[in-house]
Amino acid sequence: MDIPTLSPEKVDVGKLEQRSVEFLQSEEIKALLDTVDTSKTIGIRNLAIIELLYSTGLRVSELVNLDRDRVDLIRREFMVRGKGSKTRIVFISKHAANMVENYLATRDDKWKPLFISYSRPRNQGIKSLGEHKRITALSIQNMVRAYALKAGIQKHVTPHTLRHSFATNL
Repeated sequence: MDIPTLSPEKVDVGKLEQRSVEFLQSEEIKALLDTVDTSKTIGIRNLAIIELLYSTGLRVSELVNLDRDRVDLIRREFMVRGKGSKTRIVFISKHAANMVENYLATRDDKWKPLFISYSRPRNQGIKSLGEHKRITALSIQNMVRAYALKAGIQKHVTPHTLRHSFATNL
């Protein structure tokens, strides 16, 4: 049994609207960074996270998986395994390295994760090396969004927006 069909050249496929890449201007980045209250440890951590995301173009998943022993703050570089398990060298600006150094100076632990959560219970076994304290991607997304709103930025700001801003401002 034959079913009547249209020939391919008679089918009109509508064009998809091109997505625009959202990024922040220098003034917006400054406003975002200026909203972080560094009078508390959590603010020092948050500023280090935002600075590192912006100055390196890291994906949030890459940042979450960073261990403190893998980041060389003297040479200002580290290796990261990104999409498709490809490794690459990432270079850190002097300013971002200083922010991370300031943050690490506030910590009195020897846990592996570079960035830890302050809302999770502290004692979950010595053998975990702090894995239970590793900050999550969702926490970083919520934090970045909250600071953007506080800074009065009208755009939908995510950690990926900071990645695009890094690439655009290069």
